[in-house]
Amino acid sequence: MHPDFPYQLYLVIAEESCVHYPLLQVAKMAIEGGVDIIQLREKNLSTSVFIKKAEALKQLTDQYKIPLIINDNLEVAKAVDAFGIHVGNNDIPPTQIKQQWDKHKAIGYSIEYLEQLKNEQTEVANHLGISPVYSTATKTDTVTEWGIEGIKKIRTLTTKPLIAIGRMDAGNAGEIIKAGADCIAVVSAICASKYPEKTAKNIKTQIHKHRNENI
Repeated sequence: MHPDFPYQLYLVIAEESCVHYPLLQVAKMAIEGGVDIIQLREKNLSTSVFIKKAEALKQLTDQYKIPLIINDNLEVAKAVDAFGIHVGNNDIPPTQIKQQWDKHKAIGYSIEYLEQLKNEQTEVANHLGISPVYSTATKTDTVTEWGIEGIKKIRTLTTKPLIAIGRMDAGNAGEIIKAGADCIAVVSAICASKYPEKTAKNIKTQIHKHRNENI
């Protein structure tokens, strides 16, 4: 567990990812199963609709004292007073976010190639998303499929909290944590599950089992 990012199971959720239940129901069940931070990713909504959805989700996350991250929309993040924002290479840069938002808010930044670890955006970011560990249908614009060796390499190059995303589930969460990730980010494994609470619990169990075996 990273002292600057004590969250271990990170749910990335969107309405289109929720197969069996509405978004808020999936989020509630996932939290009860062990998810301890949630990112709302809605790429295709207008800002006004995104804000309404974020407000509804934040009521739930506040109830459970779970931090809410907004994906790639600073206006929405500000409107709902989110815990933080997550951005990639083609989004608003972390340096600009720092200038426009409360300096105490968390900024996540996706690492898609090693050279990013030397740029000023990574320096400004609070935590880094390793995206993707394994390629996934939920994110089609990927640059590098990192795999286990990629996580190990990045871990040697930065002390910032690392969040692994990309086909994460109970079957691989343990080895990802052992490779050096601090947190597992999950989309489909939970959102498309018939049993989101049970699925989250199983992944969290694997994280706990292996978190002290980091290499």
